[in-house]
Order: sequence, then C-alpha cells, then structure tokens
Amino acid sequence: MLIDFFMEVKNAKVPVSLREYLDLIEALQHRLAFADIDEFYYLCRICMVKDERHFDKFDRAFGKYFKGIESLDFLLEQAIPDEWLRAEFERQLTDEEKAKIESLGGLQELIDTFKKRLEEQKKKHQGGNKMIGTGGTSPFGANGYNPEGFRIGQDKSRHKSAVKVWDQRGYKDLDDSITIGIRNIKVALRRLRKFARQGAADILDIDDTIGATAKNGGYLDLKMIPERHNTVKVLIFFDVGGSMDPHVRVCEELFSACKTEFKHMEYFYFHNFIYECVWRNNIRRTNESTSVWDLMHKYSPDYKVIFVGDASMAPYEITQPGGSIEHWNEEAGAVWMQRLTEHFRKVIWLNPMPEDYWGSGGSLGITKQLVEDKMYPLTLEGLEAGMKYLT
Repeated sequence: MLIDFFMEVKNAKVPVSLREYLDLIEALQHRLAFADIDEFYYLCRICMVKDERHFDKFDRAFGKYFKGIESLDFLLEQAIPDEWLRAEFERQLTDEEKAKIESLGGLQELIDTFKKRLEEQKKKHQGGNKMIGTGGTSPFGANGYNPEGFRIGQDKSRHKSAVKVWDQRGYKDLDDSITIGIRNIKVALRRLRKFARQGAADILDIDDTIGATAKNGGYLDLKMIPERHNTVKVLIFFDVGGSMDPHVRVCEELFSACKTEFKHMEYFYFHNFIYECVWRNNIRRTNESTSVWDLMHKYSPDYKVIFVGDASMAPYEITQPGGSIEHWNEEAGAVWMQRLTEHFRKVIWLNPMPEDYWGSGGSLGITKQLVEDKMYPLTLEGLEAGMKYLT
C-alpha cells in the first residue's frame, strides 16, 4: 500500500525513511484521513516531511504521483466501497438536498445507479441525460444541471446542488531557492547553535531527581540545573545605501531573525566595503563611528562574523587607498578585510543578489576571494550552507 508513492517521494530527494512510511500507514489505518484528498495530503506531509524546506520537493512528488487521481479514468478502473460513498455523501448533503435525492429513489438508489453507470460507460460522454460526462442533465458529471446529482471533474459548482465534488486540487509550491522570509530565516539560523547551561539553577532535572530520590531511599531529593542558552556569539555587518536599497526588506527580516535567535549578537553598518570605521546609527554615522581596530580588540576570535551586501562597486573601492566614495581611506578595503579574516576564525558573506549574476570577476570576485570563497546567496539554501560552515 502506497509503496510506489513512498518511492516517488524518496526519489524527489525528500529524506524520508521507512519509519515515516509506517507512521503514515498506521495513521491511515486509524482513519485520520478518509475520503478527502486535502486531509490525505496534509497527513502525508506531516508524516513524511520533517523539515519545511522540503515542502516544495514533497509537493512536486505528491502532484506527480496523484495527478488525475480524481479523474473519471481513475474511477472507471477502481472499485468504490459502498460505505465510502454513503459516508461521504451523507456528510456533504444538506436537508434540502436529501429531500431532492428522494425523488430519484433515495441515496442508496443514487449510489447503485452511479456504480452501474461506471460499469457501463467506456468512453468520454458529452451532453445527454444519462451517462457520466460534461454538460447535459445527467445526475453524474460536470458543467450540466441535475439537482440530485454529484459532480465529477469540474473546477467549481455551477448550481450549488452537487452531492460530491470530484475536483483536482492544486498546491502552491514552496521553493528553497527564492529569497527568504523571516520565518524561514529563523529556521535556517537555528543550525548555528551551541548550547550551554549558565546562570541560576532554576530548572528541574527530572532524570537526576529520580536517580537521587532512589538513592535516598525514596525520600524526594530535588535536583536543579541552569537553563540552556545558545552561547553562539555573532558579529554581523550590513551594507547600507546605494545598490543595497532594493534589498532593504530582506536585510530587515534577516536582522530581526538574528536578534531573536542569537542572545549574543552585535551589529554594525558599512557602505559598499569595510574600511577603518563602521557605525551603529546611520543618522549619526559621521559623529559616532567605531574603529575596526577597536572591534578586533573587543570581540574575541570565536565570534562568528557575517557580512551582508551585494559587493557591487568599482574594483578600486576595494583594492586602492582612497577608494572609498565617501571619505579618504588611508588603507585599502582589502587590507581591512584581510585583518578581519585573520582575527576571526569564521567569516562569511551573504549576498542578496542571485548567484547567477555573480560572475567571477570585478568587485564581487575580489570580495569572494577575500572571504576565502565563503560567499553564499541570501536564500534559504544559501543561508543554511553559511550557518553550517559557521557551526
């Protein structure tokens, strides 16, 4: 049962195991989803997909395998249990529709007639008042009219009187290559975690309490431990202004997610490339800048450093003294970047520009070389790769 579907999902590169497949089968046996393609879809996804970044792959596999499952051809080839039809019909019917159905001889008569027509019909039918098809006044089919009928293969109700809607559902794909939103950013950032217990011991350690109580002859001996916290320390630099203006929203989402996920996080701004100074407040950046030398003295090498920018500028802005378009820099930006990469153990660059536009030369190629090729696109996949490297 559903072995081929399981293999289809697995072939779509969704990391699903036999355990997830058996969980799905058990859920179906307990009728957690029954006679409803929407319920079945969500049940399959809950059981077989453990990470939302694989939703897109799963949706494609589901759509490929079950494409046309509610079409007429499928019904002609499959036996439909009486209890399935009766339970589903009764669930869908209003009191008014039940009264109308009685004009055909009752619900059981309608079901029996439908099954008989399925056996008789061997080809597509258009119009008419008897067979299953489109148009016409047959009780079965689509785009026609019969108050006691049920609809097959129609995208919507036309007269609001069908007993059962056999419609093809469509599910919107989620793509792990698109620019990410704040919820997905948080999911990706959670890869970068290092937990430790610090502070006051105010959390009950159940296992240790049980062991200590047993050793104490049954007298309760409570054991407390400090709460776990993510001890990863992050230093993040945002490029602002100019060509980064179109990327303000995604940078805001990244900043908000980082503030939520990392307890120890410091942030600064720069324009185009890193030089001798950065700042925390863009309005007062000329008066309240921070020396990069001070940053390297203040923050230890175990800080994870993240640069966020499109690296789009004239190459001389990186390689030449005085290359900055806003001030005279005594030393080239490349020199300052080299100092930072030598001081901090892990440095990456997140680029909001699509990777297809990067190329291998110009300012972007120079920047990528300076960060030792640790440049990643600001997509869900790229962010996860970056967090994996920093871990």
